[in-house]
Amino acid sequence: MKDKKILLSVIILVIFIIVFFFSLCHIVIWYLDFKATNQIISQLQDIVKVKSTDETITTEILDTSQYHDEDLLSVDFTNLLSKNSNVVGWIEIPYTNINYPFVQNSNNSFYLTHSFDGSYNSAGWIFLDYRNKIDPLDTNTIIYAHGRIDGTMFGSLKNVLTDEWFYKNKRIIRLSTLSYNYLFEIFSAYHIKTTNDYLNTNFSDNSLYQEFLDTIKNRSMIKFDTNVSTANKILTLSTCYNNSEKMVVHAKLVKQEKRY
Repeated sequence: MKDKKILLSVIILVIFIIVFFFSLCHIVIWYLDFKATNQIISQLQDIVKVKSTDETITTEILDTSQYHDEDLLSVDFTNLLSKNSNVVGWIEIPYTNINYPFVQNSNNSFYLTHSFDGSYNSAGWIFLDYRNKIDPLDTNTIIYAHGRIDGTMFGSLKNVLTDEWFYKNKRIIRLSTLSYNYLFEIFSAYHIKTTNDYLNTNFSDNSLYQEFLDTIKNRSMIKFDTNVSTANKILTLSTCYNNSEKMVVHAKLVKQEKRY
């Protein structure tokens, strides 16, 4: 009986040691990925020119939004493209940490586990759905990233739900691409059990698109006073909220300008 108790104690100790070292390895890997990601972010900020722009003769107001007077964002992509030819644009959301280039690959898996420079990194990078065209935009343009607890990538996207000043006063998203600068107004934000029903990029007719718009607007956990119709193109941002839910933000296209 005594031998059985000793054996059981040894087994429990071995399991504890294995769990401890597994957890320690996970923490070390997370920290190294965090460090590498922040180093890349810092390098990109040093080589990229990001500026606000005034309206030009190519500026088009597409929706009479309260935000249509907001400045657009313009990015010089020369240095970015020399670092990574997969770059297709830049995304910026005021009052969040989201101010990064985004990329596109031939699938939606590569940049889940690879950083901007192509190195393996569990933090991944911000990327456009492989099905989307960027210039001109599809009906629904979808951008993904991990919701990192350190606030990088889409880790601060939750601010859309929690920062009252933000969602009442400055709920805009700005994109700059190789050919256009875009301004969007957020009209829906929510977290939901993992599903792919909000990930359609185009629709065969307006009735299906209207049904889609009604669904995603009604899901919003904040009732934005924003009209959206089949005349609008939209932007969808998708990230992880927790182990079983996604955090999703939808915005409508308000203004655009052709860069060249």
